[in-house]
Amino acid sequence: MSSFLARQQAAFGDSLSEAATKIGGSSTSAKKPVPPSPSPSIASIASGAPGGTPKKERDEKLTGIAAATAFQPAQIDISSSTLTQVTYIISWLKDKGEPKTLQDIFQYISLQHAPEERQRELATSLRKNPHIDWIPDPNLTDQDWRSGTYVHRPTIPNVKNPTQLLAYLQKKTDIAGVSVKDLKDGWPDCEKAIDQLEKEHKILVMRLKKDNKPKTIWLDDPSLFHPVDQEFKNMWAAVQVPSLDMMHARLTAVGQKPTSEDPRVKAAAAAKKVVKKKRQSNRVIHTGLTWLPELMAQEKKPKGARRI
Repeated sequence: MSSFLARQQAAFGDSLSEAATKIGGSSTSAKKPVPPSPSPSIASIASGAPGGTPKKERDEKLTGIAAATAFQPAQIDISSSTLTQVTYIISWLKDKGEPKTLQDIFQYISLQHAPEERQRELATSLRKNPHIDWIPDPNLTDQDWRSGTYVHRPTIPNVKNPTQLLAYLQKKTDIAGVSVKDLKDGWPDCEKAIDQLEKEHKILVMRLKKDNKPKTIWLDDPSLFHPVDQEFKNMWAAVQVPSLDMMHARLTAVGQKPTSEDPRVKAAAAAKKVVKKKRQSNRVIHTGLTWLPELMAQEKKPKGARRI
């Protein structure tokens, strides 16, 4: 089959050569000679022109040209993908929840057969990442870049149950709340515990209006909670608060000065529109051709009148 294809290619090359000769002979205009190609093309190698190479050598040259034009993965800058691979590794370690060796990580990202320089570069990036903890091998005195294990480091470490959460909140020295998003980084299913601690009045929870999910939490004291009778709640809900105008009028009637200004005065002041004065233009208008009206008046005089 290969010899048949070679004969077909040789015949096709001969026909192209004959057609080019005929076209070139019929043309009357001189053409500039085309400089020879620095390397033989596939068509010239495949053609069976005199002085050509043997069939085996031609096949080897064709294979070499095809391999040279094929896509080479080594041409890609591998170091540019380090950040992306570290992101995948962090997510993978977070899901596993246990230490993993460097060989396990290389196998996960299909880098077990990569050059040593590439593997060493990734190991250095993992040890410097703030979301990954490197655990040295206790059986080795001298640690190298292959030793030890790697585990995910959450934003809030060592908080994975209600007891640890309360202990972490009690150790805080500021009044800033704890973000539930940061808490989920190391404790993904913390919402049930948050709901239970809120019912026990051990934490205060600020929730989102959209889906009522917890957003920020603070420490609470159950001893400060006192139950209120439902009868008192109903009475409080039935109280009608007077309007601001009515409160101002009643305070003025009994001779007391309101703590705030009259809301009606504020409303009237806000309703006034500020009228901006138009800025006067300082542009000077030049009036030219002052002699033109006199000339037009002289032209309108009767024909018998004598010009002075």
